[in-house]
Amino acid sequence: MPTDRCGKHPPQAEASASAFLTYIFGSRTVTTQQLLNAVQQRAWRFFWNESHPNTGLTKDRANNFSPDDYTVASISSTGYALAANVVAVQRGWLERKRAEQRILTTLRFVLDEMSHFHGWLYHFVDWRDGKRVWNCEVSTIDTALFLAGALVAAEFFKGEVAKLVDRFYRRLDFEAMRTDGGSRPDEMLLSHGWKPEEGFLKTRWHSYCEHIILYIVALGAPHQRLPEKMWDAWERPVVTYKGRYEHLAGGPLFMHQMSHHYIDLRHRRDRLGWDYWVSSVNATLASRQFCIDNKHLFKTFDDDVWGLTASDGPDGYRGYAAIIMWDKPDGTVAPTAPISSIIFTHKESLHAMQAMYDRYRSKIWGRYGFSNAFNVDRDWWDKDVIGIDLGMALLAIEDYRTGSVWKLFLRRPEVQRGLQRAGLRVTKEPEPRPLRK
Repeated sequence: MPTDRCGKHPPQAEASASAFLTYIFGSRTVTTQQLLNAVQQRAWRFFWNESHPNTGLTKDRANNFSPDDYTVASISSTGYALAANVVAVQRGWLERKRAEQRILTTLRFVLDEMSHFHGWLYHFVDWRDGKRVWNCEVSTIDTALFLAGALVAAEFFKGEVAKLVDRFYRRLDFEAMRTDGGSRPDEMLLSHGWKPEEGFLKTRWHSYCEHIILYIVALGAPHQRLPEKMWDAWERPVVTYKGRYEHLAGGPLFMHQMSHHYIDLRHRRDRLGWDYWVSSVNATLASRQFCIDNKHLFKTFDDDVWGLTASDGPDGYRGYAAIIMWDKPDGTVAPTAPISSIIFTHKESLHAMQAMYDRYRSKIWGRYGFSNAFNVDRDWWDKDVIGIDLGMALLAIEDYRTGSVWKLFLRRPEVQRGLQRAGLRVTKEPEPRPLRK
């Protein structure tokens, strides 16, 4: 495995991977780096334009080509907006004061106006008033993703932002979600959430997936000391693709990406011997290889057109995956999937971004960048974008370029405590590194 795929950020990496190729972007020619700029900045525009000015809540999705009347926000999308506005300030797209005011609006509304259960927030709410919609659950993972974005904002802005984020963090009752309100005192796995109609959800975060971020902020909580063995309690099944690319079984690519956009897990291994960075690199390569190996079945798939994750599809929202079959692949590809893996697979992800723009920009390139998904076989071209997918892509690009999101997140003492209590220590190992050692 080349060293640049396992965490060594190559200098001028954007200049490699066909950086001298050019693409028609409107009426002008752009380089690969300019296209990367456009993808990232247009993703940020979603978070600015589609966050309600009075509540700060960010829509779950939006039409990529024209104004829409969508009113549903997601709390995880709102968390990505907090981090995205930090990146926008760093990149000069947004004045620092305007960003800070929007973030303060969001935090104050969430803390003072929105319903919660032991501090945990509803997954989907009306962006105008924060009221629960779709009979949804109070979600532990989506609240954790909101907290992650808030911690980035707290570290960047300090002051009142940091005070409000600390208040939000300390309001979260992690023990309630571990023990189902005290009824399961010996439980070591966190619940997926709670609903007023049925109480604590029966499903738990029991096997490797995007929940790494949830367990890290739980173990690092400043106000509760949860058992360290919670980290050891969840399952870590291993799979390969045709005997190659050994990785932890997850499913759609987002499961292997979400936590890594906040937590820098390069060159870290936990006390059980697992290297989650290596796992995500290999999961990405396996997913890509699956598309290459099946390009004879689907017109969409190609050496440079891949990306199986949870996304819209011609028949509704689906969880597409290569190894662990959630929803059977049908030729649908999500452009943000390879882009969100740019930290793992620099060249492969850049090539995918370039190819999809070059071939399909007239159908999927809009005001917020790439639409959520497309399927050439079905002649289906999504009109929408989805907030969490744009958020993952935006943060991944920034980590790939500067590592600033990683740096801000890691400065938080709560994050440092969580990593230490999970036994995620920094290691120096020769490449290629094994999945487990």
